[in-house]
Amino acid sequence: MTPAEARSHTNTTVEPALSGRSAPEELVPSRYAVKVGDIEVLVVSDGVLPLPTTMLGHNADAADRAAWLDGMFLPADAFDWSLNVVVVRSGAQTILIDAGLGLDPDLNLPRAGQLIRRLTAAGIDLGSVTDVVLTHMHMDHIGGLLVDGVKEQLRPDLRIHVAAAEIKFWESPDFSHAVMPQGFPDALRATAKRFANEYRNHLRPFEDRCEVAPGVVAERTGGHTPGHCVVRVASGGDRLMFAGDALFAVAFDHPDWFNGFEHDPEEAARVRVRLMNELAETGSSLVATHLPFPSVGHVAIDGDRFRWVPVFWDY
Repeated sequence: MTPAEARSHTNTTVEPALSGRSAPEELVPSRYAVKVGDIEVLVVSDGVLPLPTTMLGHNADAADRAAWLDGMFLPADAFDWSLNVVVVRSGAQTILIDAGLGLDPDLNLPRAGQLIRRLTAAGIDLGSVTDVVLTHMHMDHIGGLLVDGVKEQLRPDLRIHVAAAEIKFWESPDFSHAVMPQGFPDALRATAKRFANEYRNHLRPFEDRCEVAPGVVAERTGGHTPGHCVVRVASGGDRLMFAGDALFAVAFDHPDWFNGFEHDPEEAARVRVRLMNELAETGSSLVATHLPFPSVGHVAIDGDRFRWVPVFWDY
């Protein structure tokens, strides 16, 4: 294979039509474009969420958690979770997968909520978005659609795809198995309720699987929330999975550690093991909400453990 052929084959080629021009005020990149066959994918950073490290594994021994953090050169008390959103162009459809945090819900999260201005900087008009897929309805996945003035810019025929089980769950959410910082449960409830009320006419519920566009399929996994889903993108032999909140950075070393936002932690652990085995077997690319930006990589099996393999950036 020649270098030109290799570059043509890779699924990490920057696509100018999506990447646009970097905003002059940004000192580090906030978007990264890849190709999956003929489908364009743009990973956009909504910012970061500073959260307590106990959220990574509240069922883990504190010493084990501290050792993992130390081994990753991370602080012991709190660190920044990346917050990634994806834009997909398949044929005539432009699909937004999740929508970021939006406005800070009085929880001291001022470094997230950047999605709308970063979409503008990338040259993506909100009015061009034909579909939205929600991996789930936590506030850091729907809040961007609640920012003042956003709904007015969206198409009147916008379709928002979300699992029916997710909509049902947020009618009366059960947080009995979640372990979240103070204030988060109330903010989650309020944001989900407001979203459901404002976008009710745009919702397109599905049961277990939904083909959003050619080569773009949402599939319910449950676990993190009852209606949590992943989105699979496939074209020309290339594959990419947007895993939402099914996978966090600690999952590769400790898939049995429970994340504080999981509503069914034991099922969430089973889901992430299943997904990582699938990713390792198929060689599909992986993007996830809270993996370090741009979060594009692969999963490998290393003995009895999983291993995260970030892609080499392609310029």
